[in-house]
Amino acid sequence: MSGRTMVAWAHKNAISAASQKPGRAMLPACLFAASFAMFVTAFVDPAPALDAPAVRAPETSPLPMFKNPRAALRAGLESYHAGDASASVAALRYAAEGGEALAQWKLGRMYADGDGVGRDDAKAYEYFSRIVEHFAEADPDPRERSMAANAFVAVGLYLRDGVPSARIEPDLDRAFELFRYAATYFRNADAQYHLARMYLDGAGVKRDLRQGMSWLELAARKGHPQAQAVLGGLMYSGEAGGGAAQKARGLMYLTLARDAVAGGAGEQWIIDAQAKALASASDADRRAAVALLEDYLRARN
Repeated sequence: MSGRTMVAWAHKNAISAASQKPGRAMLPACLFAASFAMFVTAFVDPAPALDAPAVRAPETSPLPMFKNPRAALRAGLESYHAGDASASVAALRYAAEGGEALAQWKLGRMYADGDGVGRDDAKAYEYFSRIVEHFAEADPDPRERSMAANAFVAVGLYLRDGVPSARIEPDLDRAFELFRYAATYFRNADAQYHLARMYLDGAGVKRDLRQGMSWLELAARKGHPQAQAVLGGLMYSGEAGGGAAQKARGLMYLTLARDAVAGGAGEQWIIDAQAKALASASDADRRAAVALLEDYLRARN
């Protein structure tokens, strides 16, 4: 029965009931029929003058749908490289939850740097840790080795220093293990440098100058400026050789480091160290350093 048919039926019954004698038994039925008619009229077929404006459901943008995590990864990276970092987050999260390590790494970097998202060390640590857990047991594809090594170093740095705001407690032993793994298995220069610093500082491991120098040299040969600067400073001062200074070679490494950072933020200590050594070097040491530098660059090229 349609709405208008129900209304007509209700009114008819109401009129019929009203024509009966208003006995005590009939009055409730009359009132009920009339009330029912009003109820149907109001809620089934309201008068146009009383119509309320239609209320639309709030429009929400549906979450993007992807064929699979790999497709989401491609979409997220495309958005990011197109300059829309914030739009890439949903796709990258979808890919990360689907096990795409590159998406996990990219989100980790974005949260660590505040790139397209608010900086959040806790989330960065979480995404990097997923990669560490995965590649601690599985061999990475050759294209993934650099990314995996970067994640090991990132987690190592978080654990070496701790981040109270992200509730990350310092764990020097674990940091040392992560640096050593990435330094040996991945041959990563960052890991080699940080491992060397732990040996030199006796942080998380017994101080060992020889081990520290060995790891510094490996990283320095890969062009790591911080490793070159620390190694050069130790050689120039004589600490590296038990008192026998290698001023020319030390000045060479300091100069390489100085040229690599070129005034980069946070690397003023490298610039200052090279300037101090250059000012105190003899003319002979400077000439020898230039000759060593030319040989080094020639061999590298």
